Amino acid sequence: MATYKEIKGTQIEVLASDPSNPVEGQVWYNSTSNVLKGLAATTAGAWATGGSMNTPRNSLGSAGTQTAALGFGGQPPNTGITELYNGSSWTEVNDLNTARNGIAGAGTSTSALGFGGEGSSPNPKNETELWNGTNWTEVNNLNTAGKYKGSAGASNTAALSFTGIGPDNSNPVTNVELWNGTNWTETTAINTARDSLAGSGTSTSAIAIGGAPNRAITEQWNGSNWTEVNDLNNGRGSLAATAQDATNALAFGGTSPTVGDTEIWNGTNWTETTNLSTVRAYLGGAGTYTSAIAFAGQPSGTATEEFTGAGPVTRTFTDS
Repeated sequence: MATYKEIKGTQIEVLASDPSNPVEGQVWYNSTSNVLKGLAATTAGAWATGGSMNTPRNSLGSAGTQTAALGFGGQPPNTGITELYNGSSWTEVNDLNTARNGIAGAGTSTSALGFGGEGSSPNPKNETELWNGTNWTEVNNLNTAGKYKGSAGASNTAALSFTGIGPDNSNPVTNVELWNGTNWTETTAINTARDSLAGSGTSTSAIAIGGAPNRAITEQWNGSNWTEVNDLNNGRGSLAATAQDATNALAFGGTSPTVGDTEIWNGTNWTETTNLSTVRAYLGGAGTYTSAIAFAGQPSGTATEEFTGAGPVTRTFTDS
């Protein structure tokens, strides 16, 4: 039988720690943990269990990344509770000033925006709050009250709000508003009114994904206009998406009925990938298409899952 050196032309390296930039096919022995490891490629992304939220809820706002996420608001009952995720566990931090569910979010775990939603009464709200990493501060309201809106934005100084249930508390609207860090300004309307949709991207480059009832529609925003592009494979509302990229995004969960379906957007088409382990709708989501987080929702409550996209992963070899 040929040896590893005869096949690869080199002996297996003995290292005190895993290499920082291994290449696919590389094998090494970690002398600290006394295990043999190698870098292999995955054929598909996968979801893994993360730390559970402290307060079960759905219809909450979200922002951030897989290792630094923010979840705020939600129901039942209407709450202002805000929790911060550090990559392994959730910690309760300062509440929203106005408790509500159906709230939209944008930004990061230290620079977020929460807007719209509904409170103790079902009437849509126009309140906007700014998160600075420690506290929420009320700032200028949306021009048009709404709940279950779509949103996009990389920080609390530049965000996009689109469609959702309007002031009549019954019908979705087509209105779109831009946030510049101080005020909301009405801009070009979206083509298809809907609610309970997801969004990804920035205030100048975004996508609006799905929506109720069981919509597969995807629309793309270029900073001036909306254009309908290729649909989701499985139309649904009450889904979540990764946050800040309009050309590489992940959409997951939702109701059509309630599903765990996960799809990857490459800027042109949606491709189905590995489903969430726990089917749910009205959930929070953040991160990127290769490193995402899904949390809370209906009916799971507190469950958190972390998505790792297809690509190289470190494997530990055993004799079994």
